Amino acid sequence: MIRLMQVLLHAGTTVGGWRAQQLHEVILTSFGLSDQRYALNQLRYDLRKLRAHALLECDGNRYAYRLTDKGVKVALVFVLFHQRLCGALANSLFHHRPDAAFQPDSKLEAAVHKADNSIRKVIELVEAT
Repeated sequence: MIRLMQVLLHAGTTVGGWRAQQLHEVILTSFGLSDQRYALNQLRYDLRKLRAHALLECDGNRYAYRLTDKGVKVALVFVLFHQRLCGALANSLFHHRPDAAFQPDSKLEAAVHKADNSIRKVIELVEAT
């Protein structure tokens, strides 16, 4: 699910959304997975779960998926939390740590910086105990 959220975040600029087959191919190639490890049926199950929680929207005529506004927020929290607390993600596109001196122009960038700072504080509290 984390890998799917990560791909959907990076693919967020796709205007028409992504079909399940396209998402499946990107996940397999990006993370070096085999079809047996993450089958198309598992992806479709994950997509249904994301839609059930209103994190994903679908163009019913084409079955093209994209994250909702709520989905972007939840996916950012999950991906950043997983990256910072559960170890580095293999082949992640989120390698860099946001520069604290940088003043972001967009609300999304500001939210990423704020989430990163909050996660950093949680890590410091856990290390202190």
